[in-house]
Amino acid sequence: MASNGTLTGPSVPIGAWPFWWAGVIELVVGLLLLTGLVTRLAAFVGSGEMAFAYFTQHHPNALWPIENGGELAVLMCFGFFLLVFTGGGAWALDAMRSKR
Repeated sequence: MASNGTLTGPSVPIGAWPFWWAGVIELVVGLLLLTGLVTRLAAFVGSGEMAFAYFTQHHPNALWPIENGGELAVLMCFGFFLLVFTGGGAWALDAMRSKR
């Protein structure tokens, strides 16, 4: 994104592997985690996507995340993986559905 807030560069064609599909997965996982619906499954898919992104886009450039620019991919991968085990919490739709 440019300093004036406009997007720069070419857009990704619909269906382009893996970038377009990564955007779709990130949008769906983000919405599911935001609402707390099927949190564990969504977090597992998101964690796998971030691991895939790291190993295909960052890892070939250098060994460590600090060297190859993959810090955020690793952080998100482990953050999602934490949600796999902890769940969405008391305010998640999953918790509200299970109380019925």
